[in-house]
Formats: sequence, structure tokens, C-alpha cells
Amino acid sequence: MTIETIFGILIPFVGTSLGAAMVFVLRRTISDNLNKILTGFAAGVMVAASFWSLLQPALESSEGMGAWSFLPAAAGFLIGVGFLLLLDVVIPHLHFNDQEEGPRSGLKRTTKLILAVTLHNIPEGMAVGVVYAGFLTGNVGINSAGALALALGIAIQNFPEGAIVSMPLRAEGMAKGKTFLYGVLSGVVEPVAALITILAANAVVPVMPYLLAFAAGAMMYVVVEELIPEMSEGRHSNWSTIAFSLGFVLMMILDVTLG
Repeated sequence: MTIETIFGILIPFVGTSLGAAMVFVLRRTISDNLNKILTGFAAGVMVAASFWSLLQPALESSEGMGAWSFLPAAAGFLIGVGFLLLLDVVIPHLHFNDQEEGPRSGLKRTTKLILAVTLHNIPEGMAVGVVYAGFLTGNVGINSAGALALALGIAIQNFPEGAIVSMPLRAEGMAKGKTFLYGVLSGVVEPVAALITILAANAVVPVMPYLLAFAAGAMMYVVVEELIPEMSEGRHSNWSTIAFSLGFVLMMILDVTLG
């Protein structure tokens, strides 16, 4: 594994950590409008990344299958959605949009909030890992700039995500240093998931299109299940829609110019 790859898979983790650090400069809580804007922006980045950085390479690398070239992308995408659905069911956590709890457990509310963000970070780490694996194996037409574009895009959307996990903990009275630490820890899963995906992908190069689509499906599950309901609920959702559009366009620009 190259230094460039190690640097790439750490970039999203840095984004989460910087977002968590906002607990030192912002007030104790995030306003509803700001929370919707941050969530909408993150959703826009993830949707654009799912297509341009993951599904498009999966489709292009399967063109040799002729009329069945859609199969790896379609199957991988649905399996990715199913995987996140399974995690959503078995891992106790809070949903962002209504603060409802998942499966009953004795876990504290703060613990469930951290688990929620950690759950969301798994597919993002996998997405970065599978793109860098595609770059390292050289069989899906992904170059180093394209992989870097996805890592930067995920890092940008991780910034508000880090704030979203640390600020509510601060609002509940937790010390700033502790909330920052929990925000950082919620992002540790990303480089770990990326590394595991890279190691696995190198061993199963023929199914790389499936892995790319798998990561896309997992990310889209997070967007539809959590982020869109959060950005759309209540009044004055226009700002979150604008933020979604800006996030989508920014990620598209990064992928097209760098990829």
C-alpha cells in the first residue's frame, strides 16, 4: 500500500475530527436551520459521490458483459442497501430525524447517538476503500486523482457530521474535551473500514464492480433513511434543499475535474 493511499483513506477521518472540533468554537447547540443545512449538504455530496465515483466506474468496468453489463452494479447496489438495512436493525442507535430509538437496549442515549454516526461512517469508509482498491488494482479505470476526489468529498461532508455528533452531546452537559473525543472516535471506523475493504478487494479483483456498487448502495441507504427525512421535516426546508444542491454540485465538480 502506497503513502498516497494511506493519506487518502485518512482524509475523511480528518474531516470528521475537524467537525467535532467545532464544539470549541460554537455555542452549546446547533440551531434547527443550521442542522438542516449541514445535513442537506452532506446528503448532496453522498448522492453525487455514489453515482460519479462508484456506480459510473462499476458500469463502465462491466461493459464487456454486453446486454448484462448492468448486473454487477444492480446486484452490488441492492446488496449494499440490504447490508445497511441489517446493521440498522441489529445495532441500537438513534435516528437523526426524530430521535427515535432502534432496537430496545440498556444503552444510554449518548451512546446510541455515537453509534448512529458510526453506523453512517461505515459505508463512507468502504466507499473510499473500494475506490482506492480500484486505483491500486488498475482494473476499473479509476486514477489517483479520482480516488482523491472521493476522499475529499467524503471529508467535506464529514465536517458537518462531526459537528452533528459532538454538539448534541455538549448540549446535554458533557465536557467539551469529552464531546470532541467522542466525535473523533465516531470517525475512526472510516479508515478501518477503508483498510479492510482495500485488503479484501485486492484478493477479489474480479468482483470489483460489485464492491463499487455495494458501497454506493450503502451510502444511498443512509441518505434516504436518515439524511433526507432530517433535512425535509418541519418548516423552512428550502435552505436544506439549496445546501443539498450545493453539496451535489461540489462533489460532481471534484469528481469531473480530478477524475
